[in-house]
Amino acid sequence: MTFWVIPGQDRLVSDTEWLTSRHSFSFGDHYDPSNTNHGVLLVNNDDVVSPLQGFDQHPHRESEIVTWVTSGSLVHQDSEGNSGIVYPGLAQRMSAGTGVLHSERNDTWEQLSTAGTTPTRFVQMWIMPDESGLAPSYAQHEVEAELVDGRLVAVASGDPTVDSAIRIANKSATLHAVRLTAGSTVSLPTARFSHAYVTRGSVDVGGHRLDEGDAVRGTDVGGEPITATADAELLIWSMGRDLRELMGG
Repeated sequence: MTFWVIPGQDRLVSDTEWLTSRHSFSFGDHYDPSNTNHGVLLVNNDDVVSPLQGFDQHPHRESEIVTWVTSGSLVHQDSEGNSGIVYPGLAQRMSAGTGVLHSERNDTWEQLSTAGTTPTRFVQMWIMPDESGLAPSYAQHEVEAELVDGRLVAVASGDPTVDSAIRIANKSATLHAVRLTAGSTVSLPTARFSHAYVTRGSVDVGGHRLDEGDAVRGTDVGGEPITATADAELLIWSMGRDLRELMGG
């Protein structure tokens, strides 16, 4: 069993007039060959987008992209004809497959009066799929009602034994979300590779203090207590393989 903490202030940051993006792994112009992935998790970006701004249409291929909004809302549109708005408590997945164009913007939305009026913060995570050449697809599902009583909620999974809100094309990976009140505890799921990210609040994970924006990576963990020292929300990836194993290396 191994744990190591990634403090939020140590992450690389990309800044523009409308975007602040904090990267847990190498991303864009920020490249560190020793920090390209953990398990099959390639990207864990914590982004803040100004109102009426965002990512215009751009391409993706061969990646499972899961988006979790923590405040505000995000409008999605893609070249497959999918569109929707993502907000706190709603899980979204886009499978890029053989190739897709999409946009993600903090824009207005007819059915949501607050859309596009305040900054949007979201965590976007990229997972390598088990197979290449899949058709692009899209899914979103509300999980707000399940995020009660400190329960681990399976937000996205490809594991056939896990009942998750949305499915991803990787059988070894599951993303859980959990909201904890101060003093409450939940156990870290068992996995060869784990990545826990604090979106708000503060927790103790296996003896490590984590605040908002901090992450802990683990190998061969399971059952270690996660105790909230303040009301908190975490995103926890549990993965059974490493990227090199998936790619046959």
